[in-house]
Amino acid sequence: MNLPNTLSLIRICMIPLVVVMYILNYAWAPIVAVALFILAALTDFLDGYIARKYNMVTDLGKLLDPIADKVLVTAALFLICAFSPYSYKLNLSENLAQNTAIYQFATIFITCGSIVVIARELLISAVRQIAATKGVVVQANIFGKIKTVLQDITLPVIMSLRYFSFLLYYGNETPELVKITDIIGTIGLVLFALMIVATLLSGIIYLVQNRFVFAENKQPTAESSAN
Repeated sequence: MNLPNTLSLIRICMIPLVVVMYILNYAWAPIVAVALFILAALTDFLDGYIARKYNMVTDLGKLLDPIADKVLVTAALFLICAFSPYSYKLNLSENLAQNTAIYQFATIFITCGSIVVIARELLISAVRQIAATKGVVVQANIFGKIKTVLQDITLPVIMSLRYFSFLLYYGNETPELVKITDIIGTIGLVLFALMIVATLLSGIIYLVQNRFVFAENKQPTAESSAN
């Protein structure tokens, strides 16, 4: 097994560690989970770069890399939906009505957005599968790359809110900490919105560019990407 494939396997093995660390009820655990997620995301960049630069692309790598990417992102989306990082708003002593409204909006927005991301991945995977049965390699687009980068930035930002929730919950509700947490939370929502836009655009463009997959006759193949 070559180095890129080994990195993909390492990324897959890191996913349960990300989940376990995020679930643990310790203030330090979410930071470890975020660090592991970032490290796993970096292996995604490295395995693709090494495989292309040193001509180490293999059929196994084409299978492992997208599986690792999608499972990592899906696991992170599940965590932020299940543990509601914006629930810290409910524990603040001031502006309860406003904070409750923000919490509800953020929770609904992230949950619906996560459904969009997962649905897009399932749809594009189905298109690739149909194309593979016809001997066609489908074409990717730049928005797929942008989507991946935004995912790798957005998800750890939102995941980090669980750490600040612990600090606020255990009696450290200082104005400075509340302000920092709110800034991170706002940045997370803006990035999440951009991620959803890139997800939708990449999916739509992907389907339009590769609509010939659904035709009866085969079309000329094009270069593919794991994104």
